[in-house]
Amino acid sequence: MNVYAMAVTRSVGAQHAAPLHDAYYLLDLPGYGYSRASRADRAAFRGLITHVLNRALLAGVLWLLDIRRDPSDDDRAMQELFAERKTPVLAALTKSDTLARTARARREGELRSALELEDDQVIVTSAREKEGIDELREAIGELIRKPPTKAQSRTE
Repeated sequence: MNVYAMAVTRSVGAQHAAPLHDAYYLLDLPGYGYSRASRADRAAFRGLITHVLNRALLAGVLWLLDIRRDPSDDDRAMQELFAERKTPVLAALTKSDTLARTARARREGELRSALELEDDQVIVTSAREKEGIDELREAIGELIRKPPTKAQSRTE
């Protein structure tokens, strides 16, 4: 797991809600679905993820999913963890530039349905074409500005 401390820049103007804190942490779990680890190591990793999801001040999860791939067993297990804990989820469907526009829309709908996500929880992105990047930034900002709900609040 990679941990990044991110400073919050305060926007000026009434249209922006004040963030709760001056910084937030971004926890990166690179390739959780593709790791070639032993069963014991994978169980330990799942325990670490569960611990992170139980954090009292967890604003939510930014979930990067390749738009070309069907959800793996690990993706489905992650979705179950998110749902059990009522964790706010924002799914960024990456690599959209590899598909035609009609295929993008179809795949977005398929993945949203398969992972039981609402329309506002999914953003189609392409780093290469800069598609969805501004929307993703805005959605992340919204996520970190919202206080955790009672269902999310837990002891650490």
